Amino acid sequence: MDWRMFAERVASMARDLLAQETVTDTLERVTRSATELVPGCDAAGILILQSKGVRTLAPTDQVVIDSDQLQERLQEGPCYDVARRDREDRVFRIADFREDHPGWPAYVAAARELGLGSMMGFLLYTEDEELGALNLYSRHPGAFTEAGETAGWLLASHAAVAFSSTRTHAQLEQAVSTRHIIGEAMGILMGRHDLTEDQAFDVLRRYSQDHNVKLRDVARRVCEHGGFT
Repeated sequence: MDWRMFAERVASMARDLLAQETVTDTLERVTRSATELVPGCDAAGILILQSKGVRTLAPTDQVVIDSDQLQERLQEGPCYDVARRDREDRVFRIADFREDHPGWPAYVAAARELGLGSMMGFLLYTEDEELGALNLYSRHPGAFTEAGETAGWLLASHAAVAFSSTRTHAQLEQAVSTRHIIGEAMGILMGRHDLTEDQAFDVLRRYSQDHNVKLRDVARRVCEHGGFT
């Protein structure tokens, strides 16, 4: 492992991450970097756990999606575990899919059919939040060494900070956009129905609650159609 070369490329990647405009762009840069920088890595992806189930982000290969869906169906697996908030482990590793694994017997047996040889998973986290897991796959058994694990861990650390920063920026942009749409909708209602600002907002809020529609979607409907229909 040429650590000097690795450091130079990670530094370049870190600058690139800051230049990405969207969360999707950031995550795709992260997973692409994993296949470029971590020895033995053939494919990479990010798994997050949501209330509706597992979600795969920025996969570099179909096998990443297949693996995540397999773990969701079986309710077991290293990627699934590393993304769980109730687990203390921050790194998982399967050195050889040809061998049975006591922790994830069903997953390992089924994953052999996907052509996987070995894998590693890293928790993406910052001081304030846990974001999911960065998962690296190889089609060859024993592909990931201790040096590869260290490289993956360093990459995951950079990725977590960039992911969190980009997501926060996207959330702020969405909040500003939502506030603008609601303000525009209130202005339409105030002008058409001679309402005060508080009354116009209350009309939007009541419609949102009565029809179980998000407030920003109600406001967008008013802006597009001049009313609720």
